[in-house]
Amino acid sequence: MDTRTQLAEPSPPDPAPPAAPDEPQAVRETLEDYTLRFAPRSYRRWTPMVVATTALGGIAYMADFSIGAGIAMAHGTGNALVAITVAAAIIFITGFPLAYYAARYNIDLDLITRGSGFGYYGSVLTGVIFASFTVIFFALEGAIMAQGLKLGFGLPLWLGYAVSTLMVIPLVIYGMKALSKLQVWTTPIWLLLMVGPLVYLVATDPGTVDSFLAYAGTDGEGSLNTASVLLGAGVCLSLIAQIGEQIDYLRFMPPKTEANRRSWWTAMVMAGPGWVVLGAIKQAIGVFLAVYVLSEVGPAAATEPIQQFRGAFDAMMPSWLVVPLAVVLVVISQIKINVTNAYSGSLAWTNSFTRVTKHYPGRMIFVLVNLAFALILMEADMFSFLNSILGFYSNCAIAWVVTVATDIGVNKYLLKLSPHAPEFRRGMLYAVNPVGVTAFTAASGLSIAMYFHAFGDTVQPYSPVAAVVIAFVLTPVMAVVTRGRYYLRRSDDGIPVPLLDAEGNPSAVTYDCHVCRQTFERPDLAACPAHDAVVCSLCLSTDKAGDHVLPAAPPVPLSGT
Repeated sequence: MDTRTQLAEPSPPDPAPPAAPDEPQAVRETLEDYTLRFAPRSYRRWTPMVVATTALGGIAYMADFSIGAGIAMAHGTGNALVAITVAAAIIFITGFPLAYYAARYNIDLDLITRGSGFGYYGSVLTGVIFASFTVIFFALEGAIMAQGLKLGFGLPLWLGYAVSTLMVIPLVIYGMKALSKLQVWTTPIWLLLMVGPLVYLVATDPGTVDSFLAYAGTDGEGSLNTASVLLGAGVCLSLIAQIGEQIDYLRFMPPKTEANRRSWWTAMVMAGPGWVVLGAIKQAIGVFLAVYVLSEVGPAAATEPIQQFRGAFDAMMPSWLVVPLAVVLVVISQIKINVTNAYSGSLAWTNSFTRVTKHYPGRMIFVLVNLAFALILMEADMFSFLNSILGFYSNCAIAWVVTVATDIGVNKYLLKLSPHAPEFRRGMLYAVNPVGVTAFTAASGLSIAMYFHAFGDTVQPYSPVAAVVIAFVLTPVMAVVTRGRYYLRRSDDGIPVPLLDAEGNPSAVTYDCHVCRQTFERPDLAACPAHDAVVCSLCLSTDKAGDHVLPAAPPVPLSGT
């Protein structure tokens, strides 16, 4: 076999064998919004602010109101607000490096994870975790919408679950182009309906603020204590994986230049880690509204957003308008977030499946799989044990996000043991990198054991803290122990044109993939060892025989100096 790996310049491809049977479908579908691959400059025509608005539209979910209310009902307002603040700080800090890498290098969180300590196949595990996140939160939002449909139209919950699931399918068939329009146009209405009642209640009845701050929880204690704060923070931290959905939009950011530098950074921070600021505010509003409607509906129903906003609207408008407006708010919120959940979940499932089987089944198949799993959870009444599900899940999500964020912030920038530029292409990465896989497995495993009282009741509330600390410590320790040797299977991809341009943005130089015969930009390609040509990342992923995969050529381990 010819083992040439160098190309002199971009040129027409050499004659190549016909594409594999499933490649035309894969190419056509992934080029709609560059599913599973690098998002090229030619596609990224949106301004930073349009991307940010679209990304922030995806956090219109109502679950925050339920989460905040649930914590307050159990532990009181004081503990709930401190827990929300602690969780928000952790989410912001860990989300910043992930959002930056997505916006700067135009890849999603799975592709970032591959090159940030997990390896080509190692990140399949985290891909499944993220897909599970989208299922859980789709089910949660669908359950909230079903509650609204029951109140507004008398639909039984089982039918409301089905309606909230099926109505998303037509909206999620298309990618970023359709979603950007949906999110931009619905966001002003959603904001008005969400903020208006709160402003009215505070302005017309200041006593509601005193009642809100004094609420001690259903147990009647409510005094600040570490266990209550950490238990509440653990529930809030289940949302840490939301950064993955933000990144599914942020990867379409335009190149960062001197001309757009300020707007680029503003958009990246606002729509990246900044999502949690709005999320924390919504959780606090959920506490406020739950306390406001508590005497009327009771502690169980007070955690339902439809009841919270029905009570708030009832104080400020005619009774005939109350329920319709509350239902409109719930439906808009559910559509805005669940198209994102279905879209991001389908990407995660498809990505993992394609890497393992080397076959691209089509994203719509996994849209349906995602929705089916979510519908099963809804029919099983997952809303009634929401905090238990989120408290358990948060340990896995925290371990993953903290591991990747630490690899970027510490291993790449401080220790310099991890390659600075992200890598995601098959052949360039080892199958498994022990740095991230070990840190993630240890952090999630031990914290889950703590959560289920394996080490006693005293330390059980500290399981989220354990997940953060173990992942943060073990990630650089493993990088030092392995001396960074398992990040890159080879350092030369066989293409002489630099991966990044003079401004540090991914190169816009194009080549034709000799397998699918489509044109792609430089970061999405690698040289083919069997032909004097290049192959795109998706064709590499679906290459069952491995004929197009470059041979191993381990680089010299990074010294960290």
